[in-house]
Amino acid sequence: MKAGIIGLPNVGKSTLFNCLSDSKAQSANFPFCTIEPNFGVVNVPDERLEFIVSKINPKKITPTTLEIVDIAGIVKGASKGEGLGNQFLANIRQTDAIIHVLRCFDDDNITHVDQSIDPVRDRETIELELQLKDLETIENRMKKVFISARTGNKEALYHYDVLSRVKEKLERAINVRTITLEMEDYLQYIKPLMLLTDKPIMYVCNVEEDAAKNGNDYVKRFVDSISEENALILTLSARIESDINELESYEDRQLFLRELSLEESGASRLIKKTYALLDLITFFTAGDKEVRAWTLKKGLTAPKAAGKIHSDFEKGFIRSEVMSYDDFQNLGSTQKVKEAGKLRVEGKDYLVNDGDVIHFRFQV
Repeated sequence: MKAGIIGLPNVGKSTLFNCLSDSKAQSANFPFCTIEPNFGVVNVPDERLEFIVSKINPKKITPTTLEIVDIAGIVKGASKGEGLGNQFLANIRQTDAIIHVLRCFDDDNITHVDQSIDPVRDRETIELELQLKDLETIENRMKKVFISARTGNKEALYHYDVLSRVKEKLERAINVRTITLEMEDYLQYIKPLMLLTDKPIMYVCNVEEDAAKNGNDYVKRFVDSISEENALILTLSARIESDINELESYEDRQLFLRELSLEESGASRLIKKTYALLDLITFFTAGDKEVRAWTLKKGLTAPKAAGKIHSDFEKGFIRSEVMSYDDFQNLGSTQKVKEAGKLRVEGKDYLVNDGDVIHFRFQV
């Protein structure tokens, strides 16, 4: 699963990306510093994995990961090809979720493309470009469907009507993700279009160091402006994250956070929230050789989870032996979970829960 970091030029996207990934995106004080999308695979922090490891002491530890993409800065007119418009829009289309970074700090040494700081305006600038591109996609699709619809084809007529309703909302600057549609209509007619404003989104307010914990007036105004959107919002200081990233040891990083009265780094919170934004859960496999965290889309069954390990596991699935992380944490070992009667045997219809520790039985 892949999340793309977007925003206007010079809002801190690449600085934040550097803190999330071992790959280093260029970071400089001028527009279009990021031209090619930068890709990084980041570990998902999970205290549960650490606890399981502490009890089992395996030879190998493997956490879950996410792919993060740093995408070139967006400018007005991007939907019509201005700046790097067509390129960045194509890059966004290939992501599963959007992390929209907004500048919420003053600094005369860092230029802003509009010469002033206003995260509400900046969001509207980018949202408009995404909406215009989606509108173009919808209109192009409608032209193709119209050829069949004008012959009286009932399915084409209905398809055209669904597209028309979405088009009308986009013309009113309403994002597709907030439009109410029948699930069947959405899955058949809208989701395949990979519309930009249909992707789940999280807004990241990049603030100065002393506002990292409680935000500032810019953040408050922005939060008030999207109160009806029910969106994920995260406040952090990319500059603090950059300073943390320069520290070598975990202990030094924790000490630095405590000095700033912060419980957890912004990068760690961002990764966790992105994981949730993508509607993902984690299950674990645990043994002496390896303790591993696995990524799974929420709502999938045990055979699908087994297939994440190996396709043969899914094809030859017999059953799964499952214990919840909470039971493992409370009782301290797999053996004690068994003795307490908390180890469950689940079949093909079992929906995997976040935190399940699973042993799969299968035959080839």
